[in-house]
Amino acid sequence: MGLFQSNEILGIAGETLAFVLSAARETHPNEYMGFLRAEQASSLGLDRDGRVITDVLVIPGTESNTSSAKVKSIMQPNTVGSVGSIHSHPSGTLRPSNTDLQTFSKGEIHIILGAPYGWNDWQAFDTDGEKIPLDVLNVELQDEEFFDITQEDIDRELAAERADGPSDNEGEDSNGGWLRSLFR
Repeated sequence: MGLFQSNEILGIAGETLAFVLSAARETHPNEYMGFLRAEQASSLGLDRDGRVITDVLVIPGTESNTSSAKVKSIMQPNTVGSVGSIHSHPSGTLRPSNTDLQTFSKGEIHIILGAPYGWNDWQAFDTDGEKIPLDVLNVELQDEEFFDITQEDIDRELAAERADGPSDNEGEDSNGGWLRSLFR
């Protein structure tokens, strides 16, 4: 892949769609809201230029009720991977409201999930509120290793600290100091 990669959104990872549909069901009858992030398709093993929606960022402090969900504008992500928003309509309506259209200006793709939040109960929209197609892609998402810590890892780290005292070494050392380095 060259220096200039395509910014086209190719689709949403099936695992990501399943996650947000489940989250919307759990939040019901209140609205669910999050922000979408995408990764380059090549990093997911696809032989295509473009990006795939892989993550949903839920902002702490989001206020939600049966008719709206609000995020303080200062809390909205402003990163290269940020591509739009996702929220639910507990009424089941898959059309953007006037309020939705006002927020659609931030990002290039917006997804509305409708009750009962089944596999076909969603629709993607562009910044103007026009329906757009969005493929569901079967890609393998990478697990977040930062939080992939087992009890054995913690026990090994604690045993190393008791035996040798705290280590000043960065990164993984022979005594399992990698856990400490995650939180520096």
